[in-house]
Amino acid sequence: MANRRLQLHEMLCEILGTRNVYFQPPESVQMNYPAIVYGLADIKNTYADDGVYLSTRRYAVTVIDEDPDSPIVDRITSLPLCQFNRWYTKDNLNHYVFELYF
Repeated sequence: MANRRLQLHEMLCEILGTRNVYFQPPESVQMNYPAIVYGLADIKNTYADDGVYLSTRRYAVTVIDEDPDSPIVDRITSLPLCQFNRWYTKDNLNHYVFELYF
């Protein structure tokens, strides 16, 4: 599944237009903004014939931007199987959190 996550990473870099995309970054990472931070939120397994038939991963994707009208939000919103979850501010930065199945 690492290949799939790397595909997601590259897609998010393309949407953002920079390499400021971070997968589950530790506190020590110095981020540049605007940025996208994402991490694994859930794995849902579908079973058949006594085994896992299908495994779907859900990621929490957060767009972080100084701009309260960030165009990145619209680009993320238009992704298939993506749903807006919540918005909040921290350190004068706008955080837009999405749930994305990928």
